Amino acid sequence: MTLDTLPTREQALAVLHEWVANPNLRKHCYAVEAAMRAYAPRYEGDPERWGLTGLIHDFDWERHPDLERHPVLGVEELRRQGWPEDVCRAVLGHAVHTGIPRDTPMAKALYACDEVSGFLVACALVTPGRSLDQVEVASVKKKMKRADFARNVSREDMVNGAAELGVDLDQHIGFVLEAMRGIRGELGL
Repeated sequence: MTLDTLPTREQALAVLHEWVANPNLRKHCYAVEAAMRAYAPRYEGDPERWGLTGLIHDFDWERHPDLERHPVLGVEELRRQGWPEDVCRAVLGHAVHTGIPRDTPMAKALYACDEVSGFLVACALVTPGRSLDQVEVASVKKKMKRADFARNVSREDMVNGAAELGVDLDQHIGFVLEAMRGIRGELGL
């Protein structure tokens, strides 16, 4: 891959699988990829570019599981590998603590899709069938109010992400849910 050339999905998956052993973290990345691919046409974005940004956004979390290093050191690696700068900046921007502004629709979408996709997985896992098909927006909103449910998911980031993207939170949750349902088999939900 040359500098600023978008890798293929196979190349991106190879990086993800090299860096991430945890199947649940891999599935999280697949979920964010699906949501990003779905959102791209709404903002005149390239579904491949947006999808790969979602796929790779947390690739360094297992090696750098703290706010001091994630995703800053991961993005240093992506830059060494020649990933495009807009992808690198979006990955940096999805983490509020980096201070990198989300100044493109792709960066805003990544921030908006990250936490909500994790929350939707948690919601699916407590349904009788452990299925995304049994998740409804209204139940997601109720669970957002429960501090004891999926406590590691930032509700503030979920709300702020939808606002930054300029979409209604209920519609955003429904949109991401539909995108994730499209890969339910890959997610095991």
